[in-house]
Amino acid sequence: MSFSLPDLPYPHDALAPIMSKETLEFHHDKHHLAYVNTGNNLMKGTEFEGKSVEEVVKGSYGKNAPLFNNAGQHFNHIHFWKWMKPKGGGKIPGELEKAIVDSLGSVEKAKEDFIQAGVTQFGSGWAWLAVKNGKIEVMKTPNGENPLVHGGKPILGVDVWEHSYYIDYRNRRPDYLKAFVDNLVNWEYVAELYAAAAK
Repeated sequence: MSFSLPDLPYPHDALAPIMSKETLEFHHDKHHLAYVNTGNNLMKGTEFEGKSVEEVVKGSYGKNAPLFNNAGQHFNHIHFWKWMKPKGGGKIPGELEKAIVDSLGSVEKAKEDFIQAGVTQFGSGWAWLAVKNGKIEVMKTPNGENPLVHGGKPILGVDVWEHSYYIDYRNRRPDYLKAFVDNLVNWEYVAELYAAAAK
């Protein structure tokens, strides 16, 4: 199973003005495609050829950094596009909301902690909500790392590499993160991933 670039689940201009058409053209069509192509080249002739992206991410962690970085970013971005939708944000489905409150105290605190994780991730990386030991946790990881390699299952992630926001927000990462949480998150997809992770 070689990696392939998934289509965006919406037109390039569907998330504007929160995330511009230009950002999605660069981020999806160029950056994500580069992770796919580089990952496929690095897998050729290795034990990882033909494995799923999750298997490659977990198997290459700590053993093959170039492959891990590209496979990790491919996995992260497959979900990143689905973690957003036009007119996102808003109400969180009931079961997920209850789990967030049980694990993190309140929805407001969870959002604040998630944004803060993104703001304080030095350099490139991601902020996450992940299910670990039956609870939802806020995490942050550098570069292409994700909760899969830290014993967690990611249910929401936000990309804080500069290419994900610099065209629209310049150096105002906190503004980008707040806009992402308030206006882009596809909570139905997060709830789907939570239901699968909580089994």
